[in-house]
Amino acid sequence: MSPEILTIGMFGLLLVLIMLGVSLSFALGGVAVIFTLIMHGPDGLFPMISAVFGTMWSILLAAIPLFIFMGVALARSQISRDLYKAFYVWSGRVNGGLLMGTAGFASVLSAMTGSCAASTLTTGKVGMPAMDRHGYDRSFVLGTIGAAGTLGILIPPSITLIVIGMTTGVSVGRLFMGGLVAGLIVLVTIIAYIAIRARLKPESAPAADFSVPLADKLRALPTVIAPLVIIVVVLASIFTGLATPTEAAAVGAAAVVVAVALRGEVNLRFLREVSYETAATTGMVIWIIFGATAFVSVYSGAGGIQFMQVVLLSIDVQPWILIVLMQVFALILGMFLDPIGIILLVLPIFFPVVVNLGFDPLWFCIIFQLNLCIGYITPPFGYNIFYLKNLSPDTPISVLYKSVFPYVVLMIMCGVVFLIFPSILIEGTKFLMG
Repeated sequence: MSPEILTIGMFGLLLVLIMLGVSLSFALGGVAVIFTLIMHGPDGLFPMISAVFGTMWSILLAAIPLFIFMGVALARSQISRDLYKAFYVWSGRVNGGLLMGTAGFASVLSAMTGSCAASTLTTGKVGMPAMDRHGYDRSFVLGTIGAAGTLGILIPPSITLIVIGMTTGVSVGRLFMGGLVAGLIVLVTIIAYIAIRARLKPESAPAADFSVPLADKLRALPTVIAPLVIIVVVLASIFTGLATPTEAAAVGAAAVVVAVALRGEVNLRFLREVSYETAATTGMVIWIIFGATAFVSVYSGAGGIQFMQVVLLSIDVQPWILIVLMQVFALILGMFLDPIGIILLVLPIFFPVVVNLGFDPLWFCIIFQLNLCIGYITPPFGYNIFYLKNLSPDTPISVLYKSVFPYVVLMIMCGVVFLIFPSILIEGTKFLMG
């Protein structure tokens, strides 16, 4: 089978199965099996299965359930509510102050849990009643929560950054630090937008009508310290080389259990619910990885990846234009597919081209990841938009699209800045890593 027919057939069938509602993991694996049987018969299944087993033995996979456990345990405990209270009392009596605090909380919670769903839903349930009482514009609030809630797949510890490291061979520690630089810049941009919009339209985000004594603010700080110390220690051990991501994740998971236990919240029911949710989420992630591994092994074995790389390198445009086209393609895919599936399908094709053209791999991967973040709040299938609909059922979906639109523009602008000025990510990562 020629690479041209193979490409059209495999990706065409994959698209059809996804449109029919088949789970991404089974769509990927099913297409791989079908085309293996067509090209090689039953004997061709062995190399595909061997590729999947090879991925199973990757030690980095062990970090995924441990980081997920950390996030689920933090989200299930009262730490998240206390954390929001700390942001709430420190937000200050300024226009948009509560929303700025909410954006900070959503991004921190998203990073802690590694889950956009947990961050968006928890932030909305905890923060929206308070902002409703103070007369905040509901659309403004929903858009901010949806945008800030996406940063969990960019700010470490991020499961998708681990998958990028597995796929490309780029150091997970460097990816984490690059994601931290980009994530903080995006967060500052979001907060700056809130401040400017609240200044221009005070009625959309009025100043809070309460004053919190300094003593109460100081008493709220210990609730922030515990989870942040855990995250800082985990990340620092990875950045400094003291521990691998898997080892650091294990220590972090144990530390979270201790932190929750010290609050008297650990019991058999808590452990059972956290373990079940961790297993369910891990299973979803791992099956997507296995399905994508099978798909890529079949496509690569038949010369598909090499064919696509030759096609990309033969396009008669400037290398910068080719990089931009790749990033735009990732942004479009993010509107329809799960980020992990996109990473495993697209990066094996794009990454060698990026290296061959002489661009910095870390720089490309972080911008690629940012585009996947944007995909969470872009129609038609942005996950966070549906989470926002769950939080505010009476809000029309068209209003939700409008509420996130300014943040889509802001995040795309950040991506453009990173593209034009690569040193922001490259030198920023070097500086933080010492």
